[in-house]
Amino acid sequence: MSLLPPDMDEAGFAAFLEELRGTVGADWVWSGEADMFPYRDSFSPVWNTGEERHASAAVAPENVEQVSEVVRIARRHRVPLFPISTGKNFGYGGPSPNVNGSVVLDLKRMNRVIEVNEERAYCLVEPGVSYFDLYREIQERGLKLMLDCPDPGWGSPVGNSLERGVGYTMPHFRDHFGAHCGMEVVLPDGEVMRTGMGALPGSDTWQEYPYGFGPDPAGLFAQGNFGVVTKMGFRLLPLPEYYRSALITVPRRRDFVKLVNHVNYLSDSGLIGEVEYGSPLSALMGNADFMALATRTGGPSDAEMDAAASDAGLHNWQVELQFFGPEKATLENWHYAKDRILSDIPGAASFEGDHFPMPATEEQLNNTTQPWQTSIKRRRSLGVPSLGAWKIVRDDGHVGFFPVLPRTGEAVFEVQRVLGDAMKEFPTLPPFFNALTTPLFWHTHTFQMVFAPSIKHDDPAHNAITHAAMKKCVAVAAEHGWGDYRAAPIYQDDVAGTYSFNNHILRRFHEQLKDAIDPDGIIAPGRGGIWPRRFRA
Repeated sequence: MSLLPPDMDEAGFAAFLEELRGTVGADWVWSGEADMFPYRDSFSPVWNTGEERHASAAVAPENVEQVSEVVRIARRHRVPLFPISTGKNFGYGGPSPNVNGSVVLDLKRMNRVIEVNEERAYCLVEPGVSYFDLYREIQERGLKLMLDCPDPGWGSPVGNSLERGVGYTMPHFRDHFGAHCGMEVVLPDGEVMRTGMGALPGSDTWQEYPYGFGPDPAGLFAQGNFGVVTKMGFRLLPLPEYYRSALITVPRRRDFVKLVNHVNYLSDSGLIGEVEYGSPLSALMGNADFMALATRTGGPSDAEMDAAASDAGLHNWQVELQFFGPEKATLENWHYAKDRILSDIPGAASFEGDHFPMPATEEQLNNTTQPWQTSIKRRRSLGVPSLGAWKIVRDDGHVGFFPVLPRTGEAVFEVQRVLGDAMKEFPTLPPFFNALTTPLFWHTHTFQMVFAPSIKHDDPAHNAITHAAMKKCVAVAAEHGWGDYRAAPIYQDDVAGTYSFNNHILRRFHEQLKDAIDPDGIIAPGRGGIWPRRFRA
């Protein structure tokens, strides 16, 4: 017997699939085991176990009218749908649903770049458009616009933003959901709704003013299950005239606190793009004595780290800065940043890096001429989608835990210590949290840390360790007020459960909304930890 949707027998499933074929065409409905293999989460730590989530079928509509009809058919048959766009979503669950037997609603055929407006710096796209597609459209038309793209670039602006994904340019563009402006949504009853100014017939400001009038429901569709997004608008960055890079290092461990404060000011003032924090002491991690110091339970003292740095002739910390804008402005902003930091942190050093007019040449994109060993991935930093991030994948993949923490040096030190100690329960995993772990400055006003243990399809014991470590990370981080920002379906209930203020009122509020508009759970039941009455019972 094939995998079936919840509460459905073989005959009912066959009738349901036949209705789908009548709507989208027989070539765009799949249900066989071989056809469904790509809809498994190949990065799952519960691969080939009873916990792995499987879809029963997949359907790929071509337009919003077909999406609406597919939703209506699913509602009549009470079959849960799991919408996906394009891309892979590796590390966060891939295309696998929360509920076994769900039918994947694959929107990859909806791949139109509907509009790109150079003068007003926005675009309107469908879910099947990838960052590669949008970049190609801009380049072929010779538009002076720059993307803010994730890495790899095969993902969809719609899908990435709805998962609150991030990029690597200027602060107000890196938050991809924050940079969206207007969406079209098919609701659980098949009705089509537009948010913001899209609700006003004849409006020409749908991609410029996101709110319209009254409450704005757009946030419900990010990591939510209240509808199927079929169009989204995004603000785009005008192509800067010039790019400049630089490096600042600071000698003492405690200098990181001041360094972070200065970088926060520069970022909040719009003077810099994304930064890359790091530690020159990483070069010592191959030394067993230093590794033991950096990973010691309770963490090393500041004096010990300063002594190790002094003995090695290295500074404790560094930050790579990026500047965008007119050439003179980037130079003045760099001089200001350098003077501000060096005048406040004794012993700090500065280094000028590559700088050039935009757009970058292929050689400049390859980033091989920096006078230091750089952590900047320049293609993504300059809005050029690539597959460069694929080289970080180990074994058969990985899962990701990215806790949100305050944007302070003190918070970074606390995460290093607390999660470093917690993960000592799993000594076969790499020491992701240690005295040199630096934060990611992805989202505009917060830091995140990265925990990404690998998975191995042929090693269930290793996968079980990874799975247990992920769950412990979620729990321990929450005890200290650090919440995960994004999770695979197998962890979404754990993560949602940590957002527990006032007896889980946020979850209960979401459940009330879900029960009101989708009590049978047609759209992605369980996504974001939100379960409708049918599945709660």
